[in-house]
Amino acid sequence: MGSCEGRVVIVTGAARGLGRAHALAFAAEGATVVVNDLGVSREGEGGDSGPAHELVAEIEAGGGTAVANGADVADWGQAQAMVDEAVDRFGRLDTLLCNAGFLRDRMLANMSEEEWDSVVRVHLKGHFAPVRHAIAHWRDRSKAGEEVAGRVVMTTSGAGLMGSIGQGNYAAAKAGIALLVVQAAAEWGRYGVLVNGVAPDARTRMTEGVFYDAEAPEEAWDEKDPANVSPLVVWLGSDACDVSGRVFEITGDRLNVCDAWRHGPVVEAGGRAFAVDEVGAAVAESIAGAPAPTPVYGT
Repeated sequence: MGSCEGRVVIVTGAARGLGRAHALAFAAEGATVVVNDLGVSREGEGGDSGPAHELVAEIEAGGGTAVANGADVADWGQAQAMVDEAVDRFGRLDTLLCNAGFLRDRMLANMSEEEWDSVVRVHLKGHFAPVRHAIAHWRDRSKAGEEVAGRVVMTTSGAGLMGSIGQGNYAAAKAGIALLVVQAAAEWGRYGVLVNGVAPDARTRMTEGVFYDAEAPEEAWDEKDPANVSPLVVWLGSDACDVSGRVFEITGDRLNVCDAWRHGPVVEAGGRAFAVDEVGAAVAESIAGAPAPTPVYGT
């Protein structure tokens, strides 16, 4: 029996890279997998259903159960139809892994409105739309008296946690996803749903040529293999997961939890508003007592 035996899992952006590795890992642990993918390029252009169907065939050849889905996850109606398909076809939905996305990198001073809108749409709305329809399913089951063990895994990024030069649209969207993890976890625990996030570091179409070479190293173990991220994702999507509202970085053999915004040292004005000429000193005092921020990638 695998750790996800009997669970129905949707993986968005599942045909390549991290999504593909996660879908295969869920299937290997006994899950029924809805393989969602539009088949677009790294820049979000075109479309090809072939890779999703090829992955389904690979899962089925290994004795698993899977179905291809071509929904645009940032389209409200298509996201609902994707969730409905899982429920109608397999009787339930247990885990939603949001992974779909693409890049249109440019320095902020040169970025177009379309480059901003398209990336924020696919990442941030492309997370919210599916999870909004998934929680409706889980909430209805919970209110009907069923014991629900829903799991949501969202994909943020080191760029969203620390910033990344030349990727302001992507970083802003991924930062929003990290907060969405915290928000959704706080609201949905009452329905038996746990929500967590991952910030993976791996060699994929989105990172090849930017951070890593396209070819894997010749060593026996490739720490940037996307499959190294999948055990964490599968655990977060399983019944065994017992944490919620947390974001984890993972690369190779290293895993750590990340803390987001928190209250820093408080400086008081003594029962009155700060005067303008006092603010600079108060700011400096608070900053001096706080940890230094992690540098932005690329600086």
